[in-house]
Amino acid sequence: MKSFYPSRRAVIAATLGIPLSLLLALAAPGLWTTGVVWSVLILVLVGVDLGLGLWGRKLSVESVVPDVLGVGRNDSASFALSFRRAPPAETEAELEGNDRLAIAPRRQLLAGQSRPMTAAFALKPLRRGEGRLERLWLRWTGPMGLVWIQHVHPVARAVPVIPDVESVREQAVRLFERNNDAGLQVRLDRGRGSEFHALREFQPGLDPHQMDWKTSARHNKLIVKEFRVEQNQHIVAVLDTGRLMSEPLAGQPRLDRAIQAVLLLAFVGLKLGDRFRLFAFDSRPRLRSGSVFGVRAFPALQRLAAKLDYSAEETNFTLGLTQLAGDIEHRSVIILFSDFSDTTSAELMLENVTQLLKRHIVLFVVFRDEELESMRRAKPESARDASSAVIADMLLKERDLVMARLRQLGVEIVDAPVDRLSNGVISAYLALKQRIGLQP
Repeated sequence: MKSFYPSRRAVIAATLGIPLSLLLALAAPGLWTTGVVWSVLILVLVGVDLGLGLWGRKLSVESVVPDVLGVGRNDSASFALSFRRAPPAETEAELEGNDRLAIAPRRQLLAGQSRPMTAAFALKPLRRGEGRLERLWLRWTGPMGLVWIQHVHPVARAVPVIPDVESVREQAVRLFERNNDAGLQVRLDRGRGSEFHALREFQPGLDPHQMDWKTSARHNKLIVKEFRVEQNQHIVAVLDTGRLMSEPLAGQPRLDRAIQAVLLLAFVGLKLGDRFRLFAFDSRPRLRSGSVFGVRAFPALQRLAAKLDYSAEETNFTLGLTQLAGDIEHRSVIILFSDFSDTTSAELMLENVTQLLKRHIVLFVVFRDEELESMRRAKPESARDASSAVIADMLLKERDLVMARLRQLGVEIVDAPVDRLSNGVISAYLALKQRIGLQP
């Protein structure tokens, strides 16, 4: 879409006709129309300049825009401008986006000598969510510099801003290579599990409880049963996106930390052959991904997680977890990322978790608030410090009461420092995977 408007040079030149007419009217009244003729002449020149600026300059734009952006990792978007004939001597370019992205430089000047001209913009994600690049604004002047010709190129590209995926992959690679060159897959295939794998001769270090006495008697030597962890288990990551999860913890919203852990969990789970489902809710369900399988499904989960926004609404555990229970067809491991401020607000959560435990295994992820713990431990130096310590102690005790209730119900608890939350979730998931077998 093109538009045009006079440049500052044209406006100044045209308005000079007014004082010129006044001066001539005072000096020689018969020549006062000279100023009018001057202004009209400038307007004609503006029209000529517009025609010369547009003539044969059909513009095509090719864009290279990243599919996703990770928080903390900058990327760039570039646009190659090609004119059918000689390009303008200079072209100004400006890229418009939404408030999730910082774009630099704000405006840049492209020289016409380079073909094609390339406008490159650095993209810095400001917060997680759906970033958008709306349009590319271009403008250049005619040969005489009397008119601006403006071209608006619609970009209309969504660029999801997700937690740092590269760090997720790096963590996953380190996790898979942590113990031996064969990787985590081999380490998990054999050991404690529910699926019979093979018989083998007893060796020191093997579990004597897995001894097959009938086979041992038949072969006249000790034989043990070897099991492996069952594949195709059903893992459901449940994200509370309510008000409390939007509050910062150690400089980062709880929801962002939860999504980081969920993505790592999804990558590992899909890599190990499990089925993975993502569910999110606050006052109502916000995201229901359905069950996915295989590492190729990981990018789709990334895009879905990027759409989860911060919410100021209170969490409705009854509606959310009831809907979740109705969606799940198979017995599953449910990993719940949520938070609570006191025992009263946690009561509805406990009631609905109890219902889930009738059929599923529930793992609850606790966000350890080290700021509250440091406030409780700190030596008070004023009345304000003392009251803060008392309040922190009360909140932490109520948190401990809720955790004790969850453990009594049979819920697995992940309680780790926020900077090691992802590793804590993975460790708990792998421990569950080795200890239990879920029937699809």
